[in-house]
Amino acid sequence: MFERLFKLKEHGTTVRTEVIAGVTTFLTMSYIIFVNPDILSTTGMDRNAIFVATCLAAALGSAVMALVANWPIGMAPGMGLNAFFAFTVVAALGFTWQQALGAVFISGIIFLFLTVTGVRSWLIAGIPHSLRSAIATGIGLFLGIIALKNAGIVVDNPATLVGLGDLKQTGPLLAILGFFVIAVLDALNVRGSILIGILVVTVLSMFLGVSEFQGIVSAPPSIAPTFLQLDIMGALHGGLVHVILVFVLVEVFDATGTLIGVAKRAKLVEEGKPSRLGRALLADSSAIVAGSLMGTSSTTAYVESASGVQAGGRTGLTALTISVLFLAALFISPLAAAVPSYATAPALLYVAGLMMRELTEIEWDDLTEAAPAALTAIAMPFTYSIASGLAFGFVSYVVLKVCTGKWNVIHPATQLVAALFIVRFAFFAE
Repeated sequence: MFERLFKLKEHGTTVRTEVIAGVTTFLTMSYIIFVNPDILSTTGMDRNAIFVATCLAAALGSAVMALVANWPIGMAPGMGLNAFFAFTVVAALGFTWQQALGAVFISGIIFLFLTVTGVRSWLIAGIPHSLRSAIATGIGLFLGIIALKNAGIVVDNPATLVGLGDLKQTGPLLAILGFFVIAVLDALNVRGSILIGILVVTVLSMFLGVSEFQGIVSAPPSIAPTFLQLDIMGALHGGLVHVILVFVLVEVFDATGTLIGVAKRAKLVEEGKPSRLGRALLADSSAIVAGSLMGTSSTTAYVESASGVQAGGRTGLTALTISVLFLAALFISPLAAAVPSYATAPALLYVAGLMMRELTEIEWDDLTEAAPAALTAIAMPFTYSIASGLAFGFVSYVVLKVCTGKWNVIHPATQLVAALFIVRFAFFAE
């Protein structure tokens, strides 16, 4: 059956290799089942329901990737957009989480349309490489400041806006320990280092009495509090147009870049060789819509899938294994509920650091490329908004290129995005 479905011999792999690869990828990305509920529950959403939605969205997305595209790529709610959803759209802009879910749903439909029509490829080809790298870096910095705040390491300071927290407190100390556990294990190439770091801090917090042990295994909680609770009309009429634009843009860059990058490592995308990239993009787009219906932020392809490819994964059987493991994770909801924010904070901070590697891809010798990239990355954490960072970057890129006589190198896609942000900030108040 597996041979017929996934063509294992054609890809030079076996069932055993694919299953091991799936387990490897799951271990490296399963931290999301603890981190996503911790972030999204700050909006007032039911934490247990988010946990179920996270597992189901990851399982469904990975299964679609397996059966439709036959690619070894795991899917789950993405880091960055979940923080934008919670801390910018809901906390800062004041929209309800139901409206935010409606915006995710609409962005998913648009994403699906862009994929089917080929516009997605046009957008990717037209956005400058420096800006793409800066977006990843900026999202990393955004996650970093959220992590430090959640850990109590960075606190509000009336004189300087931000300051250093009390590092003698239990929370910050545990978060610092968790970060070093993750970093050391990852440096030693230990699979699941982020997950291990979260669990170590959680167990220590229980021993210290700052977190309550509620058990490990139980029947899955109800998903009813978030299932089909999205407010689509509220998103359309509530001034969330620019939020939808941000969701679409980040999904286009993040998901497409991850899919192509991991697929190249697995030699699934090569010059002159037929690929299933179109099907993979379609599976990715469909997962966003499904995730919003269940009650979670945008689902996307995970770069951690590269670890499974390194372990030998070459087909959808790897992704199907990931899907099954996410379904099995539904039964550890008591453990997920006991994870404190200072256990997930070091995971956020470490992921943030990994995302900042994109800084090396920016063309620093060309100021018309470097300055917009720097503005993009800096604006995201300091305005607490991915949208602001994107606006600063795209608009400044167009202005600098035009003013230096390089207007002919600006792709129409970049011009379009810059114009949309100008219209949004000129005519629509927050």
